[in-house]
Amino acid sequence: MDITAFLLYCVIVTFTPGPTNIVILSTVHNNGTKKALQYTYGATIAFGLLLIISAMLNTMLLEIVPKIILIMQLIGSLYMFYLAYQICKADTSKQAVKQTASFRSGFLMQFLNPKVVLFTVTVIPSFILPYYQALSTVIISVIGITIIGFSAFITWVLFGTIFKTFLQKQKKIVNVCMALFLAYSGIVNWM
Repeated sequence: MDITAFLLYCVIVTFTPGPTNIVILSTVHNNGTKKALQYTYGATIAFGLLLIISAMLNTMLLEIVPKIILIMQLIGSLYMFYLAYQICKADTSKQAVKQTASFRSGFLMQFLNPKVVLFTVTVIPSFILPYYQALSTVIISVIGITIIGFSAFITWVLFGTIFKTFLQKQKKIVNVCMALFLAYSGIVNWM
């Protein structure tokens, strides 16, 4: 296995802007670091769970991936558009009655996030299983990839926390930009 290619793939996919990272940044901006961390923990657990599912069901998934991917693209894109709308219309001057950034929403978002689903479906069969079939190696790989994903999520939380004052001064512009990035992610999902 080319470890450099594997690590580059994992880092690029997890650290680049995607629905989860953009929601984390927006959550820090609108609800604070504590809520963003709750969301991040849920997202990380789901990310690891998706990796485990991919590793365990790899053979079966390869046969039905086109059907799963189409359904996940549709649901994921619709959810991203919904999130984009929610972020764009968010009024940070008022305390929201219903907090949408939670462990549960972070967890569920991963199963609807096409970027994460595609990544977890491809990373194990592309980089791990062709070279290593031992259960211990697959488990260590899943743990390592999950740690990389968690590091990416935490980086976005830190970025949002460090730049929170700036982001709050420019809240309408930031919300519109975050909404556009999410909408773009939903559109690119179909290309």
